[in-house]
Amino acid sequence: MQFPKTMSRWIAAAVVCATAAIAAAAVAKQFKYAIGFPPGSYNVEMAEDYAKRVKKYTDGRHSVRVFPMTLLNMAETSAGLRDGIADIGFLLTPYFPAEYPHSNLPNEASMMLRLLGNEVQGKEALAFVGALTEFTFFNCPECHQEFARQNQVYTGHIGGSSYGLVCNKPVRSIEELKGKRLRAGAANWSRWATAVGASPITMSANEMREALSQGVVDCIILSAPEIHNFGLMDTISDITMAVPGGVFSTAAFNMNVKVWRSLSVEDRRAFLRAAAEGGAYTPWIYQQKEQAILEEAKKKGVRLHEADAALVKKTQEFIEQDMNTIAKYFADKHSVKRGEEMIRTFRPILEKWVKLVQNVKTQDDLGALYWNEIYSKVDVTRHGM
Repeated sequence: MQFPKTMSRWIAAAVVCATAAIAAAAVAKQFKYAIGFPPGSYNVEMAEDYAKRVKKYTDGRHSVRVFPMTLLNMAETSAGLRDGIADIGFLLTPYFPAEYPHSNLPNEASMMLRLLGNEVQGKEALAFVGALTEFTFFNCPECHQEFARQNQVYTGHIGGSSYGLVCNKPVRSIEELKGKRLRAGAANWSRWATAVGASPITMSANEMREALSQGVVDCIILSAPEIHNFGLMDTISDITMAVPGGVFSTAAFNMNVKVWRSLSVEDRRAFLRAAAEGGAYTPWIYQQKEQAILEEAKKKGVRLHEADAALVKKTQEFIEQDMNTIAKYFADKHSVKRGEEMIRTFRPILEKWVKLVQNVKTQDDLGALYWNEIYSKVDVTRHGM
């Protein structure tokens, strides 16, 4: 049977469309996202937001299933993501100093925020996450090499609000800090603890509650919203948020290399957009909830303290000195050769982001800013390939 030419073209076009639809359906997948935070925590809510945006921006081709604490805990995520147990992982790079030294160096410079004046106060997380994400994508080839060695592809940072002392006894001065055991989640806070006469303790965040309740540690260096995230409210009696400062930021959406490369160019761009907009949830909600969590703690009888002037001065002196010595620390400990250059490059990026976030009013504003200024500029035909 012979069809007219126009009908033949129509049939051919229909076959092409049908074939494309079948192919798309064949590669559609549910991705496993491992996150070591407990259900109900702000970062799990962020992960759920990210998952919804992946579905939206891939037009339903792909979905993300979030596994809070069940698939991999925080200490297992690096190896689990490398080995394909998870497709996407909330990777706490400071837990793995030997594997990710270049990624950790600018992160550990976060106390630099205290040197940037009053304009940054209350917007620390918004600015630092933007700056660190931009720096990592475009100014740190060594960071991408580190991730690649662990069979991962970087797709963005998240981070929280300013860090203070969350304790089971009053800690307001250098005298009261002397000899205290402080759980520190990164080396910069360990260095600060040592500088003020305390003893830094390293442990997984999943162990903090038990350690604090049993007196294994006296304080945890932590942001206020993490009190909610890790269920610490009933284990603390005193909070001093004025010191040491700095924020915790980490690679929240690292993907297994094979998984990333299996995506179409269009879908890689969609995952990045979901990371930009969904990832904005964490810095936004941490800044919004910081004061509310402190007020809740006060109502439950937790004492809120100011740090005395001598401790504040000592902390400021430490930060100024640490900005000069952090490169040497990473060179000596982890053979990072370009540390001084990295710090010099990062600081003006951070200063720029302090200005960029001043007019942000909503999470959507922040997500759009991250997308327009950073993620949309990533060349997905080459990144991670």
